[in-house]
Amino acid sequence: MSVAALTADAEASPMPQSLVLVGPLPPPSGGMANQTRQLRRLLEAEGCRVTLVQTNAPYRPAWIGAVRGLRALVRLAPYVRALRRSVRGADVVHVMANSGWAWHLFAAPAVWTASLRGVPVVVNYRGGDAPAFLARQFRLVRPTLARCAAVIVPSGFLQEVFARHGVATTIVPNVVDLSAFRPAQARPEAPHLIVTRNLEAVYDIGTAIRAFAVVVRTHPQARLTIAGSGPERAALERLAGTQGVAEFVRFTGRLDVAALPALYASATAMLNPARIDNMPNSLLEAMASGVPIVSTNVGGVPHLVADGVTALLVPPGDPQAMAHAARRVIDDPHLAARLADAGAAESKRYAWGAVRPRLLAAYASAMRGAGPVATAA
Repeated sequence: MSVAALTADAEASPMPQSLVLVGPLPPPSGGMANQTRQLRRLLEAEGCRVTLVQTNAPYRPAWIGAVRGLRALVRLAPYVRALRRSVRGADVVHVMANSGWAWHLFAAPAVWTASLRGVPVVVNYRGGDAPAFLARQFRLVRPTLARCAAVIVPSGFLQEVFARHGVATTIVPNVVDLSAFRPAQARPEAPHLIVTRNLEAVYDIGTAIRAFAVVVRTHPQARLTIAGSGPERAALERLAGTQGVAEFVRFTGRLDVAALPALYASATAMLNPARIDNMPNSLLEAMASGVPIVSTNVGGVPHLVADGVTALLVPPGDPQAMAHAARRVIDDPHLAARLADAGAAESKRYAWGAVRPRLLAAYASAMRGAGPVATAA
């Protein structure tokens, strides 16, 4: 469907009066949690009555969170009760979904609970590991997808993945807050590289640290800030030590969204070393902030940024290539300015005003009963 058709469809169908939003909230401040929180705020600002069913509610008692297996079961029962209570009378249920156990424990129960009560469900699927997950488990996922009135995905990458399994999807991109993230007036004289991803193995922060160690050889005043939390922190701190750059690397821990604009404003370039990715909020935030991006060319990233135009793209797991690209940005102010300006212009496509018509069109289609989505036999 064209953008014009989507806009017309959205304008013809008003915002749902009552919507159930199923998803996680910060902490931690991951992409899906931040998008859930932001979407709730945006919809409520337009008069929609949003009931949030949180998939990562705090454990009670707290010690249960340290016991794998038990913690999932303990969280599941109150989650299902909240679903049953919330979906009654809703116009539509919007489920933020991911791969792996998160699909089976949270997305699937939400879809079945709503659909069995006759409430249309829009699944908002995200996650760069979708190709592997669907290849392994599509037989289990398919019956749940068949219950959905619509499946929306944030990128062309995921649309292609689902199409290979015969699942029709609509692209509704992530939203970036352009009032919070905007280009700074000036950049620091000393090179300042930043990483704004959670400290998890899939994001391969170690490659960024190794790349930075190469950069420091020719730019001894350079600094690296790693903003995020996760299980890899201790190992990454040790790696910074063995690479001889510990004194130049700062680990901030988790930063709330409100603290991120200042970090981007201080950056020379943003490094994204992920091995698996889809449509990272961090890249949207960097573009909106006018920060040049050096990223791996994995998953949905090439659908979001263009090599040499809005970012410099390198192979995953290649510190030398990432360091070379970072040095290009540091040493060539014209290149840095060109990437920054193009990224800032591109980020406008992901403002709420641009994404809103697509989302409302998906809601309208679901409430008209246009689904369920087609799935391959």
